[in-house]
Amino acid sequence: MVIRSTHGEDYQRVNRPIGVLIDEYAPDYVDPPHSHERAQLLYATAGVMSVITDEVSFTIPPQRGVWMPAGVRHEAHCRGHVSLRTLYVEPDADARLPKQCQSLKISPLLRELIIEAGNLPIEYSLNGREARIMALILDEIAEAVEHPASALNIPMPMDPRLVRICRAIMADPASEDDLDHWADVACMGRRTFTRAFRRETGISFSEWRQQVRLAEAVSMLASGKSVTAVAYEVGYNSPSAFGTMFQRAFGTPPSQYFSHLAKITAA
Repeated sequence: MVIRSTHGEDYQRVNRPIGVLIDEYAPDYVDPPHSHERAQLLYATAGVMSVITDEVSFTIPPQRGVWMPAGVRHEAHCRGHVSLRTLYVEPDADARLPKQCQSLKISPLLRELIIEAGNLPIEYSLNGREARIMALILDEIAEAVEHPASALNIPMPMDPRLVRICRAIMADPASEDDLDHWADVACMGRRTFTRAFRRETGISFSEWRQQVRLAEAVSMLASGKSVTAVAYEVGYNSPSAFGTMFQRAFGTPPSQYFSHLAKITAA
């Protein structure tokens, strides 16, 4: 019997409903586009990462996770050092499991269950305590409250011209290039670009760019940077302007974001 493994494939092929992989990733590590036969729950016990699918980009701070159904193509970007727990779940393990990509609130109970499951053998016992831990994890995932739409869930367009622009902005959130510049890059008129962007993402270009900046800010704050440094690095003219926009989006000042997140998750 294999007790533990550092290879993800071992956890996807095991004859068990759930496999839990523990991994550590260096800052700026990028896992290129790929998909899995099993569904996944991605949860960083430390650090912040971004997970990008064809439809949405998720930023995952502590107390949040991302559910990825089987077969969904995605890539991951580590923002600083990341301690990751990946749960590979058989798609038919529980009919209540989410059917689409979504961010989940990781309750204190689910967090502790995930951590404990990471200590169990790959071929854990199908009877007794080990089986009950895994069954309770399925219950908790099925009952997890989806994190409401926020700046951390960034919708992605499907039009290749818009995808190229979105990727460029995500690589440089502080860019001051205006809408007319990006419309020219897309070889579209201003009005056509504006309409196409809203049709593809459900929000305006300016709202979308604001979400990118705020998601980047959360990643930087998690790395220990000061609010002032983050404000300027993501493109705001002043810390006060940044603080106002941040509080409007998340309901708390940037300096208190992570303690606020911990409180509402525990509630």
